[in-house]
Amino acid sequence: MAQCVQSVEEFVQDSFVPMVAVLCSEEAERVSMKNNLHFSELLRPFCRLTSEGHIRDPNNQVHVVKNLRICVSNIATGPPSSAAMPRRRLLSEVVQSTQPQEGAATNVMTTGDYELSFSVTTPWFEAYRENFLQSTPVSDHEFLNHYLACLLVASSSEAVPVEQFLKLSQEQHRIQHSGEFPLPKWFTPNTLKYYVLLHDVSASDELRADAVYEDMKQRYGAQGCHLLKINSCNASNQGTEQIPDPWSQYLQRRSQDSLEDVVSSGGAVELGAAEVEFPLEEVGVPGTVCSYTLNTDPKMAAGDLEIPACGAENHGACLSLNDHDRIRHFIQDFTFRGLLPHIEKNIRQLNDQLVSRKGLSRSLFTATKKWFGGGKIPEKSSAEPKSTCGVLYPPEAPELQIRKMADLCFLVQHYELAYSCYHTAKKDFLSDQAMLYAAGALEMAAVSAFLQAGAPRPYPAHYMDTAIQTYRDVCRNTVLAERCALLSADILKSQGKYSEAATLLIKMTSEDCDLRSALLLEQAAHCFINMRTPMVRKFSFHMILAGHRFSKAGQRRHALRCYLQALQVYRGRGWSLAEDHINFTVGRQSFTLGQAECAAAAFRLVLTNDSRQTAAQQGAFLREFLYVHQSTLGIPEELPLLPLPHIHSSAVRVYLGHERRPAQGEKQAATHVSLDQELDHDQAAVWVRLEERLVAAANGGAAPAGFQPTQSCLDQHTDNQRPPQAVVNEPVVVELTLRNPLKVPLLLSDLSLLWTFQEDDDATTDEDEAVTPEVVQEFFLSPEETKTIRLRLLPCRTGQMKVVGVAYELAAAPCAETLHSDPSPALRTLAVRGRQDLHIQGPRLNLTKEDKMTVRHGVDCRLEPVITAPMPLMEVFFLDFPTALLCGEVRRTVVEFGNVGAVALRGLRVASTHADFFTFGCRTTRTRTDEEVVPIDGGELRPGESTQLPLWLRGPDQEGVHEIHFLFYYQSAEGGSKVRHRVLHHTAFICASRSLSVRASARRSGGGALVFVDVENIAASDGGPPDFQILQVSSSSRRWRLHQRINPTADCKLSSRERAKLCFRAAPCYHSQAESEQHTVADLNLGSEQTMSSSTRCPDFFFPVSKSLQPEAPGSKTLDSGTKCDELDLTIIIMWKAPVLEDNKEQILEGQLHVALQTIGKDATSLLPKEEAPEMMLLKFKSELLPAPPPAEFSQLIKTNLEHPENFTHSFHRSSLCVVPVALTLSNCCSDAVDVDVDLRNRSGSSESPDVHSCFSWVGKSRMALQLQPREVRSVGLRACFLRAGVYNLNTPRISARTAGGSGSAGRQAATGPALIVIGCA
Repeated sequence: MAQCVQSVEEFVQDSFVPMVAVLCSEEAERVSMKNNLHFSELLRPFCRLTSEGHIRDPNNQVHVVKNLRICVSNIATGPPSSAAMPRRRLLSEVVQSTQPQEGAATNVMTTGDYELSFSVTTPWFEAYRENFLQSTPVSDHEFLNHYLACLLVASSSEAVPVEQFLKLSQEQHRIQHSGEFPLPKWFTPNTLKYYVLLHDVSASDELRADAVYEDMKQRYGAQGCHLLKINSCNASNQGTEQIPDPWSQYLQRRSQDSLEDVVSSGGAVELGAAEVEFPLEEVGVPGTVCSYTLNTDPKMAAGDLEIPACGAENHGACLSLNDHDRIRHFIQDFTFRGLLPHIEKNIRQLNDQLVSRKGLSRSLFTATKKWFGGGKIPEKSSAEPKSTCGVLYPPEAPELQIRKMADLCFLVQHYELAYSCYHTAKKDFLSDQAMLYAAGALEMAAVSAFLQAGAPRPYPAHYMDTAIQTYRDVCRNTVLAERCALLSADILKSQGKYSEAATLLIKMTSEDCDLRSALLLEQAAHCFINMRTPMVRKFSFHMILAGHRFSKAGQRRHALRCYLQALQVYRGRGWSLAEDHINFTVGRQSFTLGQAECAAAAFRLVLTNDSRQTAAQQGAFLREFLYVHQSTLGIPEELPLLPLPHIHSSAVRVYLGHERRPAQGEKQAATHVSLDQELDHDQAAVWVRLEERLVAAANGGAAPAGFQPTQSCLDQHTDNQRPPQAVVNEPVVVELTLRNPLKVPLLLSDLSLLWTFQEDDDATTDEDEAVTPEVVQEFFLSPEETKTIRLRLLPCRTGQMKVVGVAYELAAAPCAETLHSDPSPALRTLAVRGRQDLHIQGPRLNLTKEDKMTVRHGVDCRLEPVITAPMPLMEVFFLDFPTALLCGEVRRTVVEFGNVGAVALRGLRVASTHADFFTFGCRTTRTRTDEEVVPIDGGELRPGESTQLPLWLRGPDQEGVHEIHFLFYYQSAEGGSKVRHRVLHHTAFICASRSLSVRASARRSGGGALVFVDVENIAASDGGPPDFQILQVSSSSRRWRLHQRINPTADCKLSSRERAKLCFRAAPCYHSQAESEQHTVADLNLGSEQTMSSSTRCPDFFFPVSKSLQPEAPGSKTLDSGTKCDELDLTIIIMWKAPVLEDNKEQILEGQLHVALQTIGKDATSLLPKEEAPEMMLLKFKSELLPAPPPAEFSQLIKTNLEHPENFTHSFHRSSLCVVPVALTLSNCCSDAVDVDVDLRNRSGSSESPDVHSCFSWVGKSRMALQLQPREVRSVGLRACFLRAGVYNLNTPRISARTAGGSGSAGRQAATGPALIVIGCA
């Protein structure tokens, strides 16, 4: 249970206090009402005594009464049935009005991996418990709430006050003894009557009041009357002095009278559940009349009744502080001089009566009761209905006298005597089967035993359990059973027995009263969490049960509180179904209470978590979420956060610029970069190297210090540490990956990006004018579908833009078919306009020690582009670009360059991963370059202009499919832009087929050399050219040249698989020092036409790769002239043509092949070997190293076993050799004879364990041949020799076997495990 303001002793004492009735005259009531208080209400704040009282017990021992409180109330004589419904309503409103206060103490507990925060106290439960005990109905089986005394109050302003006292006394006597009124109940026939003369100081004669009081003392005695003077102040002067108001805390429930009127008049009062009440013929209603104001507004739900603050009324306006002291003195005087002596006298009288009756033999007394009934009322006949309590006693029955004496002792805190009397009465009641009386005696006996000073006996919890069971099961009285459970649970909690207390509270829950069950379940949950080892999950489970019962009782605020406390345990633990239930209930309760934001947050959690609910339940969750947003939030100033669909933030991709236009007709557009392509890290590195080369070439050979490669497409794998650069009036495309986690379809409409924008000049212009968003009308997501969507922003000004989220309207779509056909308006009524923020987490840092010790992430600026000034935008189209070429084939194509930007472009360059693949025909230098300047007329391309240029391609020398990358580089004709250049990517795939194979070699001949060239037609027969004609053979070198053709003497034409051998004479070239670096080109024509190499594209394809084909030959000898003696440095160029038939038209293909002769006597070829994939390579093993293993059946012919001592001790000082006998056991496992070969020779390269020595030898025969008969077992004696102490593995013999007379080699037998021996030194 939760902590309480009162200790358990104070709580139990205040639950059972002496009851005092008040009977006032009309004039006295008028005097009291000047303070807006009845006389009984006037006394309540002062009913607790501040000093000790004393009584004497029957043994004449003085007993101290401490901290005594009395209960003063008006006499109520109404029928008991009129209070049943107000009592339930009273308790419900008490709980409803007591809510957790802001700033109240909370307990933060960390147990295991749970961190919980819950209320330390539960004031609503304490208020319920207090009002429940005060409103407990009066019963005849106990006397604790019977009136002990009656205050007769008359005013001093009465004409004859003494006569008024006489009338009041007669009225009290009539109420008690006439039998007309079943209520109230009185403790004894001779009720104490205490006469109070109420004097109004401000309006009456004080001398007359004193005279009347003197007369009263003569009539009633000084101890039986009192003069109370009040109203010393005037109500008009109440503001001059600040007087405390002690009545406010006692008068918060003042409207029960009006409530009873509403109920009795037929007013409809809605209750959460029916409550089974006590039997009317046995119990009554308490005399205390509590006041509550019933809210009769039919628009307010039963659980949301708000109680008006009665403290707004001014109480005690005519009372001064002296009047407070007089009232306090009056209560003390009445208690010490009237009430306690009266109780003491009754205890003595009852004790004397019981002692006199006990003078007879107990057995005789018991027998008398058995034969003559013992004073109890006989049970009714079987034809009449019996009481549920079993037996009814008359008032003068001795059993009730014992109970009455016990109650008197309990009220004055004489718990030891009370326990003795309760225990005695309990036995009598049980013997008579008076179960209601017995249960009451058991209950109070247990409480008395607990309250005894010094705890002479342990708390008898079994008494309470028996009493509760009897009340509930036998007597059918849930009210008394609940009272007993509340007392026992608090006592058990004070003793640290939280488990027993929780079990007791749970047993008291039932379906007849939801409010009681909710409160008890909540207290049981607190018991579980306050145990020595907190039971966290039981705490949360019972909190959920309590919240459910609170909800059924109409206590929505308390239900919401319980569910929120339980959610702390289930959140993030993988209990998705339980978490969904709690969040869904929290959302509904919050929505009912008008807490729209809390409701929306709860429903958002239901949709955010990965749900395991069914499709129908998920659809219900979604509709509830949409309904809450639509009905309560209205049109908010800021778009609400929506939980669906899930956006993979790390998978966000950004594309800067226009998407490329598709090619038209025969044109082929440059591939460039797009969101449709997957990022390849290897290719990305290639593009960066190409761009760096182009930038370096454009800047005089070196790239600028702050060079950053261009990134048109950004994702999680690119470098996003710096903001990307976008161009004004060019779109920024953001690709989002959306996932629908639900099993129901979703419909998104009016999707657009959210952004912020800051202009460069800090101007405060409208952001809507700076950026134009694109709106996607509809986007459908099927159940559990993941789909991408691209949203665009068009920046219209320069500045800093940041994409912060996406806005859309979320609705639940029934199905895809309905959506695409014609959805009805009803399907779109539940739709909410909201947003999702985009937060991209950068890569984890792992550079410094601090980064490795903690989790740190870098920045990611892909959604923060910088908008720069206008730039040119180039488009490239290829006309008649081939996809297949022969090796060495040269073909002409056309490239079209167009500027669709707003600024002219210049400085157009191109670089490629295959520099020998293409040429624009503008390579004027005879040096190798990887990039080429594109010759544009005028050097610029203005906006809207386009130009076409020829492009020559040469087929790669290697057969296969080649991926060739082009990177086009260009700059803006206008300076001052942050973007210095732009690039355009293009990737082409060329399939190279075999054509001619050229192999060349050189031999010295006199002062020159002979060059032999073998040319073979290796083209494919199915689809390749049938014939090749060699047109010309050229040479290029700085030191040699071809000058004479030896063979052939005529045209060289090769058909398929034909080979020709050509022979040429080469002579050295003699240049001056200035011309030593120039190449000499010599052409030898083999056909009828003479072709000059310099007039064709031959140099453009030759010089870019000539250097790469001529690596230096290390180790060559050098001559005095500085040249290497065997170095030739001669490149042979074979130019050919081949006719092909395409579309029934003959076309001539032309090409050239290059062979670089580096050294005399070494062959060179034109074809590069075809690369094979690494995964296709086969592993080859040498047969002599790994022989083929024998079949499994031949490796298990023989089983071996080595028998030897595990430990052997030898003195190596006396003898350096230690010889140990070993027995090798051979077992033939087959039914045939077996030839066995035993080899004891040491194996070279054997891998023994490093902890096991292998330096030992077998002595005697090193190899033996044996034959074992079928199933024969033979033992062979061996001897092992050791040189030093250690641990050795003896399992070194190699055993081979084969069946006798069989052919083939013997099979190696499977070895057993290691045979270890420990050699010790003596």
